[in-house]
Amino acid sequence: MIPVGDDVRSRRFPWVTVLLVAADVLIFLHELGMTPAQLDLFYSRWGLIPARLVESWSSRGPLAPSSWEPLVTAIFLHGSWLHVIGNMIFLWIFGDNVEDLMGHFRYLVFYLLTGVIGNGVQTLFYPDSTVVIIGASGAIAGVLGAYLVKYPWARVTTVIPLGFFIVPLHIPAAVFLVFWFAVQLLSGAASLGVEYASGGVAYWVHVGGFLAGASLVSLFQTERTAPYTRR
Repeated sequence: MIPVGDDVRSRRFPWVTVLLVAADVLIFLHELGMTPAQLDLFYSRWGLIPARLVESWSSRGPLAPSSWEPLVTAIFLHGSWLHVIGNMIFLWIFGDNVEDLMGHFRYLVFYLLTGVIGNGVQTLFYPDSTVVIIGASGAIAGVLGAYLVKYPWARVTTVIPLGFFIVPLHIPAAVFLVFWFAVQLLSGAASLGVEYASGGVAYWVHVGGFLAGASLVSLFQTERTAPYTRR
């Protein structure tokens, strides 16, 4: 199922969501101008390599800025058009309402924090991995977790491609997001015990970010929050 919209009307323009989408797209376009060798160096410098992070924590201490930097910078990198477009669709559909719920600054802090937690969870599961982790998936998963807690009965419009036909469905957010999380959790569990050495989807980034978002949303929610209105 591919989400294409929801029925929750925002009360204010989602400036932070727009800027995050723009930043991700612009950085990806910058990546496209690099040679393969340059791109490898770029990912190695700004992406998250769990083994290197664990080594940095051991040698410099977990409070050193350089020990946390890749947990943040990796959020803004993507590896393909499909990767960045898929992430931006989810961010655009669900991010505006969570931003509306929290306010611009709180939402930005929440987004970055859940992204860091998601990357940290993946590191905990694969501390010896030398595979570069990139993508906004952990932060966006945090947004999805927050949306599930605060807008469970909103209607999400999804499409299911069936050959030459596209079937639209309007389903409760709770159904869509619980199904999405279950897929991530089961896929992550199935990957345990399998050597994470050739890349692929970092499912525990998604699981960690989602649980962090669901747990922290009430702390970041502003006091004055009106019930949502449908589009």
